[in-house]
Amino acid sequence: MSPPRLDGKAAIVTGAASGIGEAIARAFAGEGARVCIADVDVAGAERVARDLGAGAVAQAMDVSDESSVEQGVTRAVERLGGVDVLVSNAGLQHLDPIAEVSFADWRRILGVHLDGGFLTARACLRRMIAQQRGGALILMGSVHAKEASVEKGPYVAAKHGLLGLTRVLAKEGAPHGVRANLICPGFVRTPLVERQIPQIARERGLSEAAVVRDVMLGTTVDGEFTTVADVAAVALFLAAFASNALTGQSIVVSHGWHMQ
Repeated sequence: MSPPRLDGKAAIVTGAASGIGEAIARAFAGEGARVCIADVDVAGAERVARDLGAGAVAQAMDVSDESSVEQGVTRAVERLGGVDVLVSNAGLQHLDPIAEVSFADWRRILGVHLDGGFLTARACLRRMIAQQRGGALILMGSVHAKEASVEKGPYVAAKHGLLGLTRVLAKEGAPHGVRANLICPGFVRTPLVERQIPQIARERGLSEAAVVRDVMLGTTVDGEFTTVADVAAVALFLAAFASNALTGQSIVVSHGWHMQ
């Protein structure tokens, strides 16, 4: 029997109290990793950590706040014995045409996605360099890191920014054996996506079924949602990849939406 793919590794997963982040944390723990469940939802993080057992810890973290990230990563590293893998996954959404987006909403979306990606990656990269044992930085993008959609201006801008950040991290991490890659899911039926369906239906005069079929899944090859398990499998693959050959890449997980 093959050993667990992340045996002995320490991982920090942000936004891991639910959805994609939770699925990734569970996949990592199942492959032997010690996992920090980092989230603003402390009760949810503690629930997931309890389910995962002795190798998991919960940590309060607001990824848009520098001090929260620094303190949270420091505490996680102390409790896990280092950090070998970061999955910067925390996110949220806002729908409005650019002409109607408030600056506060613009800053809020970029703060969580783009600032959060930068702050968590910087904190973990610093510690990976000091540890001198390499590591993997995995940022959570979207197909919207490569394409635009109406009413998602801040989100699209943030995800495009994460693509550039990932490529810089790959170049700067390389001398230290640190890889950086971006996962770009299509629509995943998480609570974040569920909340978009009725709003899009109202604004466009469509049924919710039509929003799902035509707006969200119309350009997939099979009309299917990407699942949290799909995304977790890609994150596990990137975290466990055996060499530095796979770095600076963006992997689209979308049932064929945006082929490249």
